[in-house]
Amino acid sequence: MTRVVISGMGVIAPNAHGLNDYEYALREGKSGLRHYEKLEELKFGCQVAGVPQGVDELSTKYFSKEALMAMNSNMIYAAIAGIDCWKDAGFNIPESGDETVDWETGAIIGTGIGGLDTVGGKLVPGTDAGKARRLGSTIVEQIMSSSVSARLTGFMGLGGQVTTNSSACTTGTEAVIDAFHKVRGGQFKRMIAGGSEGSSHYIWAGFDAMRVLNRGHNETPKQASRPMSASAGGFIPGSGAGVLMVESLYSAQERGARIYAEILGGQVNCGGQRNGGTMTAPNPEGVQRCIKGALQMANLRPNQVNAISGHLTATMADPQEVDNWCKALETTPSAFPTINSTKSMIGHGLGAAGGLECVAAVLQLQKGFMHGSLNCEDLHPELEAYAESIPHQTKEMDINIMAKASFGFGDVNGCVIFKKWGT
Repeated sequence: MTRVVISGMGVIAPNAHGLNDYEYALREGKSGLRHYEKLEELKFGCQVAGVPQGVDELSTKYFSKEALMAMNSNMIYAAIAGIDCWKDAGFNIPESGDETVDWETGAIIGTGIGGLDTVGGKLVPGTDAGKARRLGSTIVEQIMSSSVSARLTGFMGLGGQVTTNSSACTTGTEAVIDAFHKVRGGQFKRMIAGGSEGSSHYIWAGFDAMRVLNRGHNETPKQASRPMSASAGGFIPGSGAGVLMVESLYSAQERGARIYAEILGGQVNCGGQRNGGTMTAPNPEGVQRCIKGALQMANLRPNQVNAISGHLTATMADPQEVDNWCKALETTPSAFPTINSTKSMIGHGLGAAGGLECVAAVLQLQKGFMHGSLNCEDLHPELEAYAESIPHQTKEMDINIMAKASFGFGDVNGCVIFKKWGT
């Protein structure tokens, strides 16, 4: 089978844009969560969110005025992260008028909700007002879920499979795993893969109505996302994009590309909404099977996992998630690998979460550190036995194998195994 590596990455997150700044933010425990007056004005229970900063100015450096007229926040985030990833992998953006098609490269960029800012702010009001003819010729491309991959493809001229997956909170991780299989099976030399989610109160309103968002820290937003904490009150919505270049080892070495990590295996499954699994809760057996399946594909023993980038959203599911990891890895709390939650700094990016967190996982693997999880000094009572495995500040450590998993609405699961390059 073809060996598969990561040869480029791009990220735009609530706490940073670009790999260097993102690494710094992770190391320093920099939160990107803020109070938003719009949410207060709309009487949201949760008025805190994670939104990338300075995007209006930043986007003018990436896109023409004409392009931006047909792009919403979700498309902008995906395209910025994707272009950064493309360049980081050693490629140039084609000049205007270049008709070359890269038949060897494809893209799988997922999204959980899509362009609801366009739907809520333009499509529905315009339609209801009898102004459908004035919606503009680009309205469809802004509201279709696949706009995040389709728009990006146009900038690079990609000729491989270009698609958008959507599996709730598992979306970004699933995209990376799907890309891994495409490259491993020899269908394409490389795939740009990850997840994106726009910033919109229309996206977040439903979660606020479900009362799964933390309503207790509107005045202290940096303390609002509290994974693994006894006082966790729900997740904080986030947005942005994280994208990785998934490439065959042969292709990467042939062109002299920098290699960040190797992907050893990945598994996607569903718990079938049985045995405790529902639309919003996981079937524990499904989670454990997913982790074990990824390890089996990677040809690893459970005790070879050094570190875990958890899903860990700051809900009542956190202790259950850690317990599932413990059972899947056939270990005990005293021998449990180091685990952290990137969501403590950036919130829950929904369809973008897996992409944002895969980039964070690979950075930590390559650079030899585990960032701390914020706001869990009051560790959940069920997690006290794991206290030594949960850093609160950045911990320098040599990591060889990093497991990253995501679990989403619909009882869907995804787990990918990264290996440090050169070990």
